[in-house]
Amino acid sequence: MRRLACIMLIVWLSACSAVTPAPAVTPASPLDQFAEERERMVDDQIIPQDVTDPIVLQAMRRVPRHEFVPPEYRDRSYANHPLPIGYGQTISQPFIVAYMSENSELKPGDRVLEIGTGSGYQAAILADMGMQVYSIEIIPELAAEAEARLKRLGYEVQVRAGDGYNGWPEAAPFDAIIVTAAPDHVPQPLIEQLQPGGRLVIPIGPMGAIQTLWQFTLEEDDQLTARNLGAVCFVPFTRSAPSP
Repeated sequence: MRRLACIMLIVWLSACSAVTPAPAVTPASPLDQFAEERERMVDDQIIPQDVTDPIVLQAMRRVPRHEFVPPEYRDRSYANHPLPIGYGQTISQPFIVAYMSENSELKPGDRVLEIGTGSGYQAAILADMGMQVYSIEIIPELAAEAEARLKRLGYEVQVRAGDGYNGWPEAAPFDAIIVTAAPDHVPQPLIEQLQPGGRLVIPIGPMGAIQTLWQFTLEEDDQLTARNLGAVCFVPFTRSAPSP
């Protein structure tokens, strides 16, 4: 099955009451008024597209996606399309987050590197799944805001601002690496930071055109095996922060 999905990363800053700070809305909070929308998102958008991993589906039902989009888009938080942010970045549609998470073939406790933190939504999904999550964002402002947001919501994620091409060597090796922007080739440093048997899920292709989402597995003999996961459309992989 070939699927087309545009990845988008969005920054959201929480509003505060004029008198007292509003409590954080977490998946367990009675203030979470979006629980039914999350259920519909999973049942109507994700399961019908053959995502079946129960850990992934549980995380998609729990993580409050509306916390990761700006206020003006909150009413569209759970629609199956990307939302814009600025800096040329986007937050991905729910399906593509679930699809990449499932094809990382993770189990709780695995160490995962994400390249492209954005608003932190994919990192939150991975953390909710029980992973040790490291995430790199090229845009310093997005990195700082995502780190603060994830901490406020209670997700344990290590966030770093920087060029994700070289990965995070001191935290390696990783059981999986997820890349949320499209380079025109596989970054060799990411391959070198995989555990034997580790998976790299990455879109590859030219900017402004349809790309291919791949799952690469590092075999025990240091050879890569590749699996084509279908057609996608991601923002380009950048080596320096874009202008606002």
